[in-house]
Amino acid sequence: MRITLFSLTLLTTIGCFTASAQQQDLKIPQPSTLQKIEQDFGLGTISIAYSRPNALGRKVFNGMEPYGIVWRTGANSATVIKFTDTVTMAGHQVLPGTYGFFTIPGKDEWTIILNKVAKQWGAYSYDAKQDVLRFTVKPAKLDKPTETFTMMFSNTTPEYTNLHLMWETTDVVIPFVTDVDARVMGNIALAMKGQNKPYYFAAIYYHNHNKDMNTALEWINEADKASPDAYNIKYWKARILLKKGDTQAAAASASEGLKLAEKEANPEYIRLNKEVLAQAAKK
Repeated sequence: MRITLFSLTLLTTIGCFTASAQQQDLKIPQPSTLQKIEQDFGLGTISIAYSRPNALGRKVFNGMEPYGIVWRTGANSATVIKFTDTVTMAGHQVLPGTYGFFTIPGKDEWTIILNKVAKQWGAYSYDAKQDVLRFTVKPAKLDKPTETFTMMFSNTTPEYTNLHLMWETTDVVIPFVTDVDARVMGNIALAMKGQNKPYYFAAIYYHNHNKDMNTALEWINEADKASPDAYNIKYWKARILLKKGDTQAAAASASEGLKLAEKEANPEYIRLNKEVLAQAAKK
């Protein structure tokens, strides 16, 4: 059988297309898996996307990740961090935006870097001229080694949180704070001028942040009038009364809330109202 040049070229082309199609169909897990974490913080969120390499028996810092060299803070593409609201990062203000998140590991000190260029592969094209923030933190030591590079938030409140960078036995902690109280108080004042006044949630905020308890009681009473059979409102009214020192009225409101919660078979508010009753009995 004669094979012409045209036929040979055609067969080769078909073979290439077939191999390409097979490669496109092949799905295998990445050695360094992608993780995305998001933390509500203040009136916004902090989002992080990074790839998680494993130690695999190798020495990590001052080994596969040398000291004094800019690191992508993970594997594959550079780590990306996004803020939807202004925050303070280790004492430095960061405006809303999306940033490349780089670090420079060191034995006694790490440099934390936010860079304008969020999307880039590794740190190969990293340009220090594009940095928007640089600061240093002291690394700590983990009690137990961590095989997979891990980023996580801890000790989170509406105003404060810690971001941990953990790998091998190293734990780098970056504190975040946000001044949200003044803005929330302004939002409450504005909302109270509107038609649909947020009595319930405003009263809870006043209670939790040690504001004027007389105003909190006034607002929770308005919420109670609008929904007299709401066990959650009875509970928060009891807590506000307890903070005001009126244990008798607090116990009465908690008792009403307990009966309503038992009627609805709500275990959470059965427990919560019982907790207020126990606290009122001690005072």
